[in-house]
Amino acid sequence: MVVGAFPMAKLFYLGIRQVSKPLANRIKDAARRSEFFKTYICLPPAQLYHWLEMRTKMRIMGFHAEAIKPLNEDAAAELGANLLGEAIIFAAAGSCLLLEFWRQKSSKHRREVAQVATVLSLREDVEYLENMLDEVQVQVQAALPRNSLDELRAELRAELRAELRTELQAELRAELQDELQKFRTQICKDCYEPELKPELQCPEAPKE
Repeated sequence: MVVGAFPMAKLFYLGIRQVSKPLANRIKDAARRSEFFKTYICLPPAQLYHWLEMRTKMRIMGFHAEAIKPLNEDAAAELGANLLGEAIIFAAAGSCLLLEFWRQKSSKHRREVAQVATVLSLREDVEYLENMLDEVQVQVQAALPRNSLDELRAELRAELRAELRTELQAELRAELQDELQKFRTQICKDCYEPELKPELQCPEAPKE
């Protein structure tokens, strides 16, 4: 039986949702106990939210009110505590998303740097081999006839190209297989959702 990758993102989101309830309750209790917390942290955003909400609803319904009655202190404190709890949860989730984006960007940058370094190394190897080939040609030029020298040069170039082609194909194949495996793993992590399949029922035998 094949088991897919466990969706860690969904587990983290569920954990945040579960933590939000006791966190909101603690904020409400702190708002009830602390006059400073209630006055300067909970009440201003609650009254602003209430004013915007009522103004929007009245505009949608076609009413034009000059003044909107503010909430009482208890209702405003509870609404402000709820808003603060939601803001904390949103900030935590946003921070996690930013960290994941930064991690993926850093990983991509490291892969690009590694690829550039590999290409530069291969170019240096090619230049070194070409210089060695030129030196060998200079050494054997005086001893071999012109036709033999051309044949040797062609053979050396063919061997060099075949060797370089084989090395490049092997490295590219390994990199492609690694990227494909990472892509498959990421797809399994993001998209796996177990489905409940209905049980198959045997057809009833025809009645005689």
